[in-house]
Amino acid sequence: MITDPTLRTLARGQEMLAIPGPSITPERVLQAMNVPMSNIYAGEVADISWEMVERLPAVVRTTGRAFMMISNGHGAWQMALNNTFSRGDKILVADSPFAATWSSMAEQSGIEVVTLVGDGVNPVDPRAIADRLAQDTAHEIQAVLTVYTDTATSARADLPAIRAAIDSANHPALFMVDGVASLGCEQYEMDAWGIDLTVGASQKGIMVPPGMAFVWANERAFERADTADLNTMYFDWRPRANPDAVYHLYAGTPPVQHLFGLREALTMLLDEEGLEAAWARHQVHADAVRAAVNAWATDGGLSLNVTDPRFQSNAVTTINAGTISSDHLRKVCEDDAGLVLGIGLPRTNNNQFRIGHMGYLNPPMILGTLATIEAALHTIGAPIGGSGIQAAAQVVTASMKTFKTQNREGSDLSTIASSI
Repeated sequence: MITDPTLRTLARGQEMLAIPGPSITPERVLQAMNVPMSNIYAGEVADISWEMVERLPAVVRTTGRAFMMISNGHGAWQMALNNTFSRGDKILVADSPFAATWSSMAEQSGIEVVTLVGDGVNPVDPRAIADRLAQDTAHEIQAVLTVYTDTATSARADLPAIRAAIDSANHPALFMVDGVASLGCEQYEMDAWGIDLTVGASQKGIMVPPGMAFVWANERAFERADTADLNTMYFDWRPRANPDAVYHLYAGTPPVQHLFGLREALTMLLDEEGLEAAWARHQVHADAVRAAVNAWATDGGLSLNVTDPRFQSNAVTTINAGTISSDHLRKVCEDDAGLVLGIGLPRTNNNQFRIGHMGYLNPPMILGTLATIEAALHTIGAPIGGSGIQAAAQVVTASMKTFKTQNREGSDLSTIASSI
């Protein structure tokens, strides 16, 4: 046993970031971004810009338009509001911690917000949306807004069910979705699910550092800009849709390094892995995390915040700490082992922590995260039911058996060995 008193921490080497965004940026993306400033009016920067306009719709499965801006997700929220509404318009918001922030932005812009409050954990029941829209016989409500994955609670909304609710009320409201935490992680079908507008950002499943935000709009949403009196020069998507020059795509200077990173990230996500494979990978990692938490669960110990499998996100998991101090647990993980976990957010149960499992992750990273949490639980003497790492490993094992690569299937071991 090592008893050297000079040993202070094991947290050397690469820090493991397991927060729900920003996610880990792949080394390839970082290297792609490591370029000097260049001509922003022509050449490679312009070429990448036009390429991204063409490629970004595939991220959300739409034939609609994609808009880019230098911003975080809040900028995408503002662009969505400015181009579709006028002062005094009314919108219906399915409440959650992050939807509430979008609501506040709308209210400050002069929009009347009708809020449907859920149970504080799970998403708002689509039937409540249908009932409220049915009451709106004058069609005063201009849009229904929701967050797909709320990173505070880790609850995932049922978007097809919400679309069905709007249709059942025979209501013309736009359907607008915050997909910031979901894109690249969860199945998302903008056109097939009848979504009119989607907002996103670069720093989560898209695997690029914070700094770019996106809005995707179909024709129903895009045409609203002609009558929206909230529109401003920077957020107006009409000149961005019909640019005379490349800088009109950004209402000014483009995010040069981010564009190089975005091109590399989309190559990885869309071309090399494929969206369906990325969704399946996130499903496995999320199932492993949930299996671990369920194994750890005991009286006074950890528990999943969202227990209904229908609403569990594949991008982030929020964990109730019970009698354990979540701050203490996170501090031990970070200071002693170099694992950074997400904090609990104020509107939910403060004694929580969150595991982000989005973006550029593989089983060693997920299993290492869970093993470190389990070690920290034992270190602080926390109540623990069983081995979470064993439960998680079983999930990964089952998936590895299922997701055999094509060149391994049916191959003779002696043939493989002779080729090494």
